[in-house]
Amino acid sequence: MSGKSYLANEFPNPIVLNTDGNAEANTVPSIQLINEKDDKGRITNSVIKQLGDILLALQTQKHSYETVVIDVIDDVIEMIKIAVCDELTPVGKPRLKSLSEIPYGKGYDFFNQAITELVIDLKALPMNVIYISRQVSEYDDNGNATKDKPSLKDKYVNLINGNSDLMIHTEKLGNNYNREVDRKRKTYYADQVDDKAILKILATIRGAVEPAKGKLAPKKEAAKTTKPAKIEKTKEAPKKEVDSDDELF
Repeated sequence: MSGKSYLANEFPNPIVLNTDGNAEANTVPSIQLINEKDDKGRITNSVIKQLGDILLALQTQKHSYETVVIDVIDDVIEMIKIAVCDELTPVGKPRLKSLSEIPYGKGYDFFNQAITELVIDLKALPMNVIYISRQVSEYDDNGNATKDKPSLKDKYVNLINGNSDLMIHTEKLGNNYNREVDRKRKTYYADQVDDKAILKILATIRGAVEPAKGKLAPKKEAAKTTKPAKIEKTKEAPKKEVDSDDELF
């Protein structure tokens, strides 16, 4: 364990969309994602539909969740692939095993559309969104591990990163956990983060935020000096009161 889920659970009021079968054991609210099947092995309730229903509820219903966590996105992508193969299998035929078996590239089109729609819908939520991915190690010719990277294919990493602020690498070093930014969209400064709870978490991640920008030195004109311009601090928006989550989903 490298601390990925632990870090995600530190974010405010999270709900976890879980794929590893232990949603009930989580210490935060969780929903188990699985392609539900009938006795013949055909999917009756796909992950694609489940995710659509969950995101619609988060978008349209009143709730107190502030963070949605996908744990893990690797499994979600594979389950979407399986669901597409099942949906496009002709009636009465054995379920297709690969997108390449579906004629005219239709399977790849459906699959790519489902992945892209998921990422866009998550980005549209007025919430923090966290994707958790497994990691694999790269090795040199001598068999020495040289680098850890997400187990996702690069095209999916790029799709998710293109719609995210930070890519964070976590690892366990002895009894301690290391958190470090691997990639980020831009440089973020502490005084630009309005949510102090988020800022406190980001401060534990190496490279996530830079110290607040200092005031500029006053310009000199002839022998006179001018006072530095006053910097107005942005006020935090008051938190909205929300209803109970009992009716969500």
